[in-house]
Amino acid sequence: MSRLNWYEVAPDAAKALMGVHHYITKKTNLSEQLIHLVFLRVSQINGCAHCIDIHSRDLRKTMSIEKVTLVPVWHEVPHLFSDQECAALAWAEEVTLVSETHASDAAYAAASATFGNKDLVDLTIAIAAMNAFNRLGAPFRLPVAVEA
Repeated sequence: MSRLNWYEVAPDAAKALMGVHHYITKKTNLSEQLIHLVFLRVSQINGCAHCIDIHSRDLRKTMSIEKVTLVPVWHEVPHLFSDQECAALAWAEEVTLVSETHASDAAYAAASATFGNKDLVDLTIAIAAMNAFNRLGAPFRLPVAVEA
């Protein structure tokens, strides 16, 4: 079944969300690779095929396909990820699953130990933004670029 194209129906909302995306990608000290890594993990948790497709493609430009493939199980292969990547992935999971994790003190302490105050806020904004995009992309079944 075909679903609405949310950003055509609500262009002002799309513009607002893209403003946050622009801030994350252009106005923070977070690396492009770290941003896409977090975007991918959040999208995997939320089951947004469109965003998984986009951010997997973005990551494959700077990261091996093997590493990208192992993002969902990064806990089992932490030697493949930097300390900063592990901290970002752990915080992304905590924030995305906040109704279950309540953003635990332990997770906050671990993220704070790796990221400075501004970077931690920017990382959390990135996670929140991707959750918002996923909550639009998945229900409205935005298309993927890959073909059968």
